Amino acid sequence: MRVDPFYIQGLSTALDNITSNEADLSGELASGLRVSRLSTDAVAVGQSTVLAAAISAADSYVQVATSTQSKLQVTDSTLGEVVTALTKAISLAISGGDGTLGASDKAIIGQQIVAIRDQILGLANASYQGQYIFSGSQGQLQPFTLSSTTSPAKVTYAGDSALQYTTTPNGQKIQTNLAGSSLFTAPGTNVFSALNTVIADFASNASSTQIGADSALLTTALNTVDSQRSIIGTSLAQIQTSSTYAQTTSAQFTASETTLISADPAKVATQLSTAETQGQALSSVIASLAKGSLFDYIK
Repeated sequence: MRVDPFYIQGLSTALDNITSNEADLSGELASGLRVSRLSTDAVAVGQSTVLAAAISAADSYVQVATSTQSKLQVTDSTLGEVVTALTKAISLAISGGDGTLGASDKAIIGQQIVAIRDQILGLANASYQGQYIFSGSQGQLQPFTLSSTTSPAKVTYAGDSALQYTTTPNGQKIQTNLAGSSLFTAPGTNVFSALNTVIADFASNASSTQIGADSALLTTALNTVDSQRSIIGTSLAQIQTSSTYAQTTSAQFTASETTLISADPAKVATQLSTAETQGQALSSVIASLAKGSLFDYIK
């Protein structure tokens, strides 16, 4: 019988393969990962890459949404204070329109409304993280400036009317700001013009009829602020919903990726035990062959 000269070499190659398999299985047990490189499972690696990108996009959006939500909350809170202040100014103006009040009483009420105007001016110049909230896209530019050189006094706006948006992972655009021009100085609903006009009325001891007519401008201005504020309320709800969805999506994708590339410890342990048994048996065969003479195997 002829002996295959490559017989032991073939056995050695088989042992090398088993040893390599043992190393891979040991690595899977140690890392908990079934897929650690492209050659292991190219399809799974490709799917994992897609999932990782989706997870990264969702997580990035959650970070943006968190910051945006904080800004919107500050905006909403600020406008809430404006509404409260305007409501108080309207109440004062109505009470000051009582025909029984004298000039000195009207002057006192007028000064109270001056304080309210200055409070609202401060709120209109509110900032968040170093950026003015109501400057449109001109975040580093103080939007409102008061000039008292004329009567009524005048407040000018230095920002622009640009609106800003954030885009959700599914492409929805959510408005994230309100321009001061539409909030405080829009023609016909100018908050500061209405306040300054009423202030001038009280300072000049205007008639009750005049004060009443000009006080109506404050109500119109208040309605505008309320209407604009509702936009922020809607944006807040949309941001919260989209952020929650992105977090849920990220968690689902993470679970899918884990399932895709994770090893089954029990299964891998069984495979490793089998490989070790095979390796030991093959090593014994090779060792036995190596000890014998070539003629021991020729019959």
